[in-house]
Amino acid sequence: MRLALRHLSLTSVAAVVTTALALTPAPATAAQAPHGDGGWAASWGVSHKYPGAPAGWPPNWSSDGFTDESVRQVLRVSAAGSQVRLRVSNRYGTRPLVVTAATVARSGEGAAVRPGTVRTLRFQGGRGLTVPAGKDAVSDAVALPVRPLEKLTVTLHFAPGGTGPVSYHPEGLTASYRAAGDRTRDTSGQPFAGDSSYAYYVISGVEVSGRRTEGTVVAFGDSITDGAGSTPGADNRYPDQLAEHLLAARSRLSVVNAGMSGNTLLTDSPCFGQKGVDRFRHDVLDRPGIRTAVVLIGINDIGAGGGPDFGCGVAPEVTARDVIDGHRALIRMAKARGVKIVGATITPFKGIQYDGYYSEAKNAVRKEVNQWIRTGGAYDAVADLDLALRNPADPDTLLPAYDSGDRIHPGDAGMDAIARTVLPQVTGEE
Repeated sequence: MRLALRHLSLTSVAAVVTTALALTPAPATAAQAPHGDGGWAASWGVSHKYPGAPAGWPPNWSSDGFTDESVRQVLRVSAAGSQVRLRVSNRYGTRPLVVTAATVARSGEGAAVRPGTVRTLRFQGGRGLTVPAGKDAVSDAVALPVRPLEKLTVTLHFAPGGTGPVSYHPEGLTASYRAAGDRTRDTSGQPFAGDSSYAYYVISGVEVSGRRTEGTVVAFGDSITDGAGSTPGADNRYPDQLAEHLLAARSRLSVVNAGMSGNTLLTDSPCFGQKGVDRFRHDVLDRPGIRTAVVLIGINDIGAGGGPDFGCGVAPEVTARDVIDGHRALIRMAKARGVKIVGATITPFKGIQYDGYYSEAKNAVRKEVNQWIRTGGAYDAVADLDLALRNPADPDTLLPAYDSGDRIHPGDAGMDAIARTVLPQVTGEE
């Protein structure tokens, strides 16, 4: 969830096309990205939302977009490969997105990259591309051997004509950087000094090939999955820690984070993104190599239902049956694709300081949903996070050692507890 991020924290489409669309002024046009194509696996990813920052959140660059500027973004892949490709999203943009140059490199300190590792990304053989509004694109493959948990830096230059508002992921928890002009091949990072943002813009995935993988696990949910409450810049979100545990277990599964702070299962929000039942197919099932989905969502439907208002309108009240029906919709979609789906019980939130978010009646809805997740038999497996994170002395609250301090988002230790609870469900070693 993510109503406000130490500012305000509430837990927080493109159909596949095979024909390139010719639009100017881009040097090349985007073909829709293929999904599930042989040999490729998603190694990093984020979910996107509409441009604009919710009230109370730090300002970001999504509403203004970029005009003759380079944006440099740092990410950590979860799986190894000898080739990489980049997924670019204009899913929530309002006009064609023109990228004139793009590179990927091994990360240095801050905005710097390691000399000798910069690779030009091409799109259908050209240096630039246009992505139509509402669509995604994927780059050509480029040779760049990467190790599990290695950090990569992606730099995009946007055309002088301006992008307009851009599709983005607000809770990056990792610094992104901006500089005037085309700085895609700069290695020092100096042009980017002094202008940073903790969000991801336009990029939505990095995919790898050339090494044997066992498939991709996609973690789907709200701000708990997104990492709210974990240490910024430390890669301590629960999907990050799950990737570390999988590597330690010598698994070749990759992990992608499809969390969205403030997101709900059942209600669209201009602040917190497309509702979960509608974004699940694109953000989870369309990732290449998808093998397992882990679902942790519903707390915002319950807590924000009927109020409080976080500047985005009041969400409707929900019953346990409403939330369960939403979960059933996700399960049907996953099983239709042959994807294993793991249900995670909703964690405690008693004590949260937002008036109207917690009540005994809302907590009763959470408990009823959790009982269905545990015993309903609809999910292929269950990760009982409620049991793993609750305080035995007061089971409607988080264990203090796992609480980030806001009584709803786990801190780093709590994120690790989630990862350890999910681990046997995704490896099949319960």
